[in-house]
Amino acid sequence: MEPQVVDRPEKSRYEVLAGDDGTETAGFAEYFLSEDESEGEIAFIHTEIDPRFAGRGLGGLLAQGALDDARARGLHVLPYCPFIRGWIRKHPEYADLVPETRRPRFGL
Repeated sequence: MEPQVVDRPEKSRYEVLAGDDGTETAGFAEYFLSEDESEGEIAFIHTEIDPRFAGRGLGGLLAQGALDDARARGLHVLPYCPFIRGWIRKHPEYADLVPETRRPRFGL
């Protein structure tokens, strides 16, 4: 089964599911969603991939899935997490998700 990225709002994180049956949590990206709907910001604070799943590209899949969902929801992204920030640097087509005035803070 192909890995998939799912939002778990009750845990404030996106998870990448993998394994033989596609239900095992292989990693996650924790976030803080602004309570003020008018702000529309999601701050990524920590990303982790289980060492058993390392080297399979699941971190990139997780980052892309989470950022694609943020875009679809019209959210501005604050990449405090070094992994998410680094992924955006490698994929500049996602830099527009970070508010222009805050990009220097994140080195984007």
